[in-house]
Amino acid sequence: MIHQKNLIRKFWFDGRNGTTNYFLLFLAMTNFILITYNFLIEDITIFNNLLSNMWIYAIIFLTLYFPISILIGRWHTNTQLHVDVAMKMNRDPIYAKMIRTLLDVQTGKASQEEIKEFRKEMEEIEKINID
Repeated sequence: MIHQKNLIRKFWFDGRNGTTNYFLLFLAMTNFILITYNFLIEDITIFNNLLSNMWIYAIIFLTLYFPISILIGRWHTNTQLHVDVAMKMNRDPIYAKMIRTLLDVQTGKASQEEIKEFRKEMEEIEKINID
C-alpha cells in the first residue's frame, strides 16, 4: 500500500536510483557498442572481417563486460568501500554525538540527564517512518 506521506519525494528518490543505476548504464553500454562498432569495427578491415555483424560484437562485448564489471565491483567493495563509508561517517553529526555520548557514559562524564536526552533522540530516530 502506498501512503501519501512523502510520496513525491519517494518517487523522486526511486527515479534517481532507476536512472543512475539502470537506465544510464543501459544507455552508456548501448552508446559504447554503437560508437566503437561504427568507428573501430566498420572502418578497419581486419576487425570488420572478424565481426561483420554488430549483434555478434554486442554479444561478445556484453559477455566480457559483465564478468569484468563484477570483478571490478568486488575489488571496489573489498578495497575502497570501507574508506568511502568511514569518510561519510566521520562527517555525520549524529554518529559523532553517539560516539561522544558512549564515551562520556563509559568514562562517567555523562550525567543522567544527558543519557536520557540521548536515548530520547535515538528513540525519535528509530520511530521515523517514511511510509
